[in-house]
Amino acid sequence: MTCSCNEFSRASLLRKSVAEAGRGLPAIEPGMPMPAGSGLDRRSFVLRAAGLALAVYGAGKLPLGLFEEGIANAAASEPILVSVFLEGGADSLSMLAPVADATYASLRPSLALAPGAGTPFAEDTSLHWHPSLAPLAQLHGEGKVSVLPAVGYTNADQSHFTSRHYWEVGATDAHLLTGWLGRYLDRSGTMDNPLQGLALSDSLQPSLASARVPIAAVSQIDDYDLWAAGVWGSVESRMLDALGTFPAGTSPATKTVAGVTRQSARLRSQLQPFKDGNYGTPVAYPTANDSFPDRLKGLAALIASGLPLKAVTVSAPGMYDTHSDQAQELSDGLKLTADSLFAFQRDLEARGLADRVLVHVWSEFGRRGEENGSAGTDHGAAGTGFLIGSRVKGQMLGEFPGLATGLDDDGNLKATFDYRSLYCSLLEQWFGYDAAAVIPNAGAFARPVLLK
Repeated sequence: MTCSCNEFSRASLLRKSVAEAGRGLPAIEPGMPMPAGSGLDRRSFVLRAAGLALAVYGAGKLPLGLFEEGIANAAASEPILVSVFLEGGADSLSMLAPVADATYASLRPSLALAPGAGTPFAEDTSLHWHPSLAPLAQLHGEGKVSVLPAVGYTNADQSHFTSRHYWEVGATDAHLLTGWLGRYLDRSGTMDNPLQGLALSDSLQPSLASARVPIAAVSQIDDYDLWAAGVWGSVESRMLDALGTFPAGTSPATKTVAGVTRQSARLRSQLQPFKDGNYGTPVAYPTANDSFPDRLKGLAALIASGLPLKAVTVSAPGMYDTHSDQAQELSDGLKLTADSLFAFQRDLEARGLADRVLVHVWSEFGRRGEENGSAGTDHGAAGTGFLIGSRVKGQMLGEFPGLATGLDDDGNLKATFDYRSLYCSLLEQWFGYDAAAVIPNAGAFARPVLLK
């Protein structure tokens, strides 16, 4: 975080404290919104069959056994949205660089990409993909990536904390305490399936913050064990293999035992592939110190196992609040992110799951058009977003406004596509759910066609 500003660091610490129940809430400055999910109780539980440790939020007093039964019995054929966050405000004018615009070079004498760097963006050849995003450029060429070159909202707030909050709750409302995906799950989900909303993190992600149904967080997919006291080796293996074969009999007691062991056997079968961290993955993922590629690899295996996921959140690698030394920091983060997302798409395709999964990549804002005096860029307005999946139309959403007339009075890129319009279309076209029940003032936003 050496390149980040103080506001970014403070916001990150505040969110972390709120998300981890019982840690206490730091002081919030006047006008700063409370993070979505504030006040949600957290309880940890362990699936009896496999010991998969989850932090469950909004669980209320529902018995833990009902969660296990709900997960085991829930249908796992629904569409899944994976929300990938580029934390810190990723620079849109580097991700899709307007190399053909003379103003670009004058605004960025040291940071501008060379005219021959990266591949041209097919729908607007004045823009070039950042070289680190070559895997996404390839998927776009296959019709599997839609690009939003200037997505945001009018009168953009340049606070990390506030702008991210607006994106998370789906409204420019500082008082909303539920996430837009959390509200969707409140209306479409159930009380016994915390995996319907899953944060691949050690804490709650505010986009998933619900008011009614439980949601979960898990840091590592393979963080579980199955054991019995005093039993190991081949005896343990035979014992576990025998799960689910207990005869039901006629008495209530034996029927109960048989039901429990069948449930345990089913969950063990679903989760066993995750134990060694290999997951039976059919493609190679990047090797890195960051957990992002392993989390995506584990997520693909979770989906393949038939677990009932609907909405998943994960933070991308890299630190995008690049006030200084931007070039290398941005390049490294984008490369690992793009390489991992490419592997995830190929993994889903190899497993026959690609039609069920849509990935949304976003950041709280872009960066200022003009570079600063520290070889970096300051907080901006509109940013770049992506939709990745086999069912997306694979086209540009909105347009790049250009630098001659497309910068506001502060020198920031103007939005040509409202993020709430994107949410409305995702809800209605991907999930098949009325956006008006989730997004405040949904009728004011257009519904662009996102899917083939």
